[in-house]
Amino acid sequence: MTKYRLRYFDARGWAEVSRQLFKLADVEFEDIRTTFEEWPAMKDSTPFGKLPLLEVDGKILVQSWAIARYLAKEFGYAGKNKWEEAWVDAIADQLKDYLLQEAKDYFMAVRFGEKPEEIEEKKQTVLIPARNRFFKFLVDKLKESGSGYLMPSGLTWADLLIAEHIFTMSKLWPQSTEGFQELEDLKTRVYSHPKLKEWIEKRPDTAF
Repeated sequence: MTKYRLRYFDARGWAEVSRQLFKLADVEFEDIRTTFEEWPAMKDSTPFGKLPLLEVDGKILVQSWAIARYLAKEFGYAGKNKWEEAWVDAIADQLKDYLLQEAKDYFMAVRFGEKPEEIEEKKQTVLIPARNRFFKFLVDKLKESGSGYLMPSGLTWADLLIAEHIFTMSKLWPQSTEGFQELEDLKTRVYSHPKLKEWIEKRPDTAF
């Protein structure tokens, strides 16, 4: 039996989708949550000085999307064919671009506790335009799919990513999905999955 160990911080962050993939597949894994106090001592022992880190029978894989993609392919949540797999990858990559480039200034303002008026200004000028572009694309993709998920074949790790983002945004800005009810419905659909529901209800409550 394959032994999996997933190491990340005590947060949902870049590892949460991988945790959910284990739950969907009914595959046991060790959910290791490293504290920020522990991290400096082990940082240099990791390939890129970053988490998450996945161990598979002692072999190490790093980078969040590489880990999620590997698990999705192993467990059957990467798309039913190469075209769907490519689109799932595209959505995942665009989410990262949106978070780390297009809307970065807003998320950094929240993270580092800038003044409320500065956060609001960045929400209006940075976040909302980026959100509108990305969310419109996602809604169009859902309508095109017709399955209730982003791909015609059904649930993939792209849906997990988007559901998790919608959840996180709702904590930062409760009105974040106004005008995009289809994405709120997608989150509800994903979180209601019989193999995810208990995990979602009982997982540690963290800001990110």
